Amino acid sequence: MTGSTGQGPDTGSPKADDLALRIRREREYLALSQEQVGAVLKISRQAVGAIETGRRKVSSQELKSLADLFGTSVDRLLGAELQVDDTSQALFRAARELSTEDRQQVLRFAEFLRHAGQPPSVDQPSGEG
Repeated sequence: MTGSTGQGPDTGSPKADDLALRIRREREYLALSQEQVGAVLKISRQAVGAIETGRRKVSSQELKSLADLFGTSVDRLLGAELQVDDTSQALFRAARELSTEDRQQVLRFAEFLRHAGQPPSVDQPSGEG
């Protein structure tokens, strides 16, 4: 049976459709294949496809594994509005690819920048000489 749009099965709940879409977008953003995601979840590529189209529910353990794989939170996958800008999210994802030592170095630099404050303003000299 197809939904009113004629584009596949009627998945029912808009929230389930939103979750399916967020999972697909996260996977595509990270350039992961359905096979790769399936290997992590220990399910078939077809099951990943069914999750991404809302034809299969996601277990809580699968949701946790997806969040870990995607470098995000379960809350975000479920649609919670997090106060994280695109740059922060990109930094988080980039840092996941670094070694532990490199992540610590990035963290030290970020802490340095956070505590450095605004640079001093450069006033024009007032005719001293």
